[in-house]
Amino acid sequence: MPFQSLQTAGASPQPATPLLQVEAVSLEYATRERRVRATDEVSFDIFPAERFILLGPSGCGKSSLLKAAGGFLPPVSGRILLEGKEITKPGPERMMVFQEFDQLPPWKTVLENTQFPLRVTGKLSAAEARDQAMYYLEKVGLADFAHAWPHTLSGGMKQRVAIARALAMKPKVLLMDEPFAALDALTRRKMQQELLELWEEVRFTLLFVTHSIEEALVVGNRILLLSPHPGRVRAELNSHQFAHNDEGGSEFQAAARRIHDLLFPTGQPAEPVAAVPDAEPHRSLAGQHTG
Repeated sequence: MPFQSLQTAGASPQPATPLLQVEAVSLEYATRERRVRATDEVSFDIFPAERFILLGPSGCGKSSLLKAAGGFLPPVSGRILLEGKEITKPGPERMMVFQEFDQLPPWKTVLENTQFPLRVTGKLSAAEARDQAMYYLEKVGLADFAHAWPHTLSGGMKQRVAIARALAMKPKVLLMDEPFAALDALTRRKMQQELLELWEEVRFTLLFVTHSIEEALVVGNRILLLSPHPGRVRAELNSHQFAHNDEGGSEFQAAARRIHDLLFPTGQPAEPVAAVPDAEPHRSLAGQHTG
């Protein structure tokens, strides 16, 4: 089966202790007129080396949850734990990659951009930081561009630098906020494949935000579905590993339709997303339905 509910999944056993725990987290942000509830009592666990996807329509609080996991947005209620310790501020064990291409300082070369966070921590010598940065630039296929300037790189190359810079810090969780959304379709597919190949080598833990059902099916091995604003958990799914060449197949299309139906139940307006098999409503840590 492409998808199973977590309650009946036949996936390999998970470690007893989650790496990242989100416990009944509600988030708000301020506009000029009022405070807006972004998420409402969202709960989920992420285990080591998982590729965990937050999927939902625009405005469902996906990016807000990522910022909260990064320590940039404190919950108004609930809490987020990393290895059992509550997250209260940003830290190098949680590195973020955004969708914007301007996240690389233009006055630093590719190598300087990649090694800069390593030097800021003060834990590595200049030579050690350079070696570690070069190791990850090689992993993303950019070792030959180490001395290039950001303005000479394509959008996809800039994102690969950002990924190398984040992974060079050896974070416990890599946080990615729609990192390929601004790329053209062909480059986006290539970047998704390269990310999976890199994961096969390094086995990092990934929390990945997207509003694309196809991207969620290709990149993730677990997917959390969030309702339209404010974001509440609709379902939590284990995903069969789909490849890009599966997208035209019947299993992929059935999975996409099922996800779409879970995100947009009958009677609710659907958004233009492609849209999966049997799943039960997500259960909160207290064992109650949350979505």
